Amino acid sequence: MILLDRVSKTYPRRSGAALQRISLHVEPKEFVIVVGPSGAGKSTLLKLLTREEKPTSGKIIIGGIDYERLKDKDIPKLRRRIGVVFQDFKLLPNKTVFENVAFALEVVGASKREIQNTVPKVLNIVGLKGKEKNYPRELSGGERQRVAIARAVIRQPKILIADEPTGNLDPKHAWDVIRVLEKINKYGTTVLLTTHNQEIVNKLKRRVVTIKDGQIVSDKANAEYEL
Repeated sequence: MILLDRVSKTYPRRSGAALQRISLHVEPKEFVIVVGPSGAGKSTLLKLLTREEKPTSGKIIIGGIDYERLKDKDIPKLRRRIGVVFQDFKLLPNKTVFENVAFALEVVGASKREIQNTVPKVLNIVGLKGKEKNYPRELSGGERQRVAIARAVIRQPKILIADEPTGNLDPKHAWDVIRVLEKINKYGTTVLLTTHNQEIVNKLKRRVVTIKDGQIVSDKANAEYEL
């Protein structure tokens, strides 16, 4: 599903590499947590996976797509297979919950019938049934993040990248979001979660990949926080 083979990334005017010969293999339907201090290279890794950045060297293959052969015109198609959730939600403030989620289908030309059928199902999965007509300002932080997750998975991506999705949330809402990610993973979506939250890592007991100074220093199953 996700394969990185000796991937490095260097930026001009920056001393040292952001990533140094990273090799990583993630199986379909896995739930993997990526941890590491700020500046370790986590964000660079995620940008490489979504093709916001290109590696300086090494090979990346996602879902059978070799990034070396990926044409610019095919990048939008690739990104439909990868859902991304950010720390700051990125919701449209003047659209309702339903409209925010529907927007992800509208931009790819989905029919009104498909939108009307699909959006309620996804909102039910993330625990937001009954909130369809609410605006983001009327929701808690946890609910807003769940709208963002619904929007990210509405097109049924094979991979969901959750980049610090609980960073702005209190513990209760953080766990609400984590439970939704686990539910989506059970439906068959590969989940890649980055977090600084030690409690979440320790309680989930999932595979943990630790990045430090641009290198993978640990990759363990059923692991706890090791920073």
